[in-house]
Amino acid sequence: MGRITVGLPPRPLAVFDGQCGFCRFWVERWRGRLAGKVDFESFQQVAERFPEMSVDDFRQAFQLIEPDGAVSAGADGIYRLLTHAGRCVPLWIHRHVPGAAAISEAGYRFVADHRPLADRVRKALLGRNPEPSTFARSARLFRRLTALSYLASFLSLWVQIDALVGSRGILPAASFLGLIRRELGSSAYWAAPTLLWLGASDAALHALCAGGVLLSVLVFLEVAPALGFALLWGLSLSLSVAGQQFLEFQWDALLLEAGFLAIWISPLRLAPGPPAEPPRAARLLIVWLAFQLVFFSGVVKLASGDPSWRSLTALRVHFQTQPLPTQLEWLAHQLPGRGLDLMTLTMFAIELGAPFFLFGPRRLRAIAVSSLVALQVVIAATGNYAFFNLLAVALCLAALDDQSLPGGRCVPPGARFRNWPRGVLAPVAVLIVLVSTTNATSQLGWRPPRPAALLSLIVEPFRSINRYGLFAVMTTTRPEIVVEGSDDGVQWKEYEFRWKPGDPSRAPHWVAPHQPRLDWQMWFAALGGPEQSPWFSAFLRRLLEGEPAVRRLLARDPFAPGHPRLVRALLYDYRFTTIGEMRRTGAWWSRRLLGEYYPAASLPGGENSR
Repeated sequence: MGRITVGLPPRPLAVFDGQCGFCRFWVERWRGRLAGKVDFESFQQVAERFPEMSVDDFRQAFQLIEPDGAVSAGADGIYRLLTHAGRCVPLWIHRHVPGAAAISEAGYRFVADHRPLADRVRKALLGRNPEPSTFARSARLFRRLTALSYLASFLSLWVQIDALVGSRGILPAASFLGLIRRELGSSAYWAAPTLLWLGASDAALHALCAGGVLLSVLVFLEVAPALGFALLWGLSLSLSVAGQQFLEFQWDALLLEAGFLAIWISPLRLAPGPPAEPPRAARLLIVWLAFQLVFFSGVVKLASGDPSWRSLTALRVHFQTQPLPTQLEWLAHQLPGRGLDLMTLTMFAIELGAPFFLFGPRRLRAIAVSSLVALQVVIAATGNYAFFNLLAVALCLAALDDQSLPGGRCVPPGARFRNWPRGVLAPVAVLIVLVSTTNATSQLGWRPPRPAALLSLIVEPFRSINRYGLFAVMTTTRPEIVVEGSDDGVQWKEYEFRWKPGDPSRAPHWVAPHQPRLDWQMWFAALGGPEQSPWFSAFLRRLLEGEPAVRRLLARDPFAPGHPRLVRALLYDYRFTTIGEMRRTGAWWSRRLLGEYYPAASLPGGENSR
């Protein structure tokens, strides 16, 4: 650092080479952000004002001249400039961490000596627009897509809630909460945080769903977004706890975590208003969640040791074995094996590579988001994953700046909106980073420090900082449960579900973003025995009782309006038909009986009672 005594500027003056395109770009990028704090001039214009400095000094390095005469050059001058924007950490590291100054100055010198090359790299990564990135519109887009995901979740659950966890449902929520309270006492309220401790009646369940629908619409319209997302998170958590196995899907956890983060990226206002620049920490937490979701979906596939993933042959069976296929999956299954293997390789390249670019420069972020959104579109077209794909896209889009979206920047430089105070947001961000990092390292096989593991256990009941990774082990066959009823134990009639495979001639359908949760659980139940799915016997009992709410989840009840005296479940192996078989039979599936899944049962006191 040097000093001058002649020509002292009234404000800090940044002096750059006006003939350097690389320099001009960064000056324009910082000029608006530092307006009124720092002046910018080329040395070609102001060199004569500073006779104590040579033209070579200006030509060789960036210079920052302070009003007190202090002069900082090169990397030190850049870091000193950043302090006027409130970023003091880089300068402290540069001046106090051993070796940091040497590395910084060497990097600066390399760029200064190769300015044309640096400018070409800059254009490739950042484009030609020098405006600093803003994220007001992308933050609003994230909030609205998250609100739509909440809306889909609550509407979908509302039409099933009675059958799943109502008082006459398969797993009544009131009975579940009563059991927890008897076993855990007062600690039950922390272990199972839900508003339904105040009462788990059918009316209460419907009120939570109705409240979720109303709040989702209001938040989509930007009415009290921060408060709305906080309430949505509380309602969703309450239903997730009471929903037991029926609400333990990975996208239920993802919705809770994304909804929790949406609280902190929302402006603190009640009425709708213009897009607001979000807190940087809150935005980065959302991008970090997107990174975890995608990257660890790739990691778990390889870490599981599953041979179909490692040999890149998983998609040869994936389309016909996933829970609720679509008609496009039947077509995809007919593709040549080599083509499917290439698709698997492409998927790995996206899942393991693109997430890192979410933290990169503008153009790399745009490329990463484009590839990730394309992957989600393909997944949505070939599978019914409820609102998962919509929510995953929302997380990825949060990495884009406004300049990358149609319409460009919409928030004037320097505009300020009321966001969460740093004193509130900072502890939340630290907690999320600590727990999510602990979860991530454990997935990589590293043992986290005991305090971090304990913290993770403490917040686990709130289901809002989670582990991610889909389809770690590929299911290579498709067992399907077929439920039958009978009045005499001789003639048996099949129940037909609305969405899961049953009648081989019935075509698969698109149902997302609605999630038929019973149909999904039937897929999981078929992968193990009935003892691994204790809800299944309760489901059969409701069929024997002719419970109307449960019946409404089915496409066809052969005993309506009555009910059977006996029910049983058989296990079949299903596979997609070939193109030739489809032409001959018109069937989408072929099936082969494997055996009995659940023996014939009746109500207590009846024939074959259990």
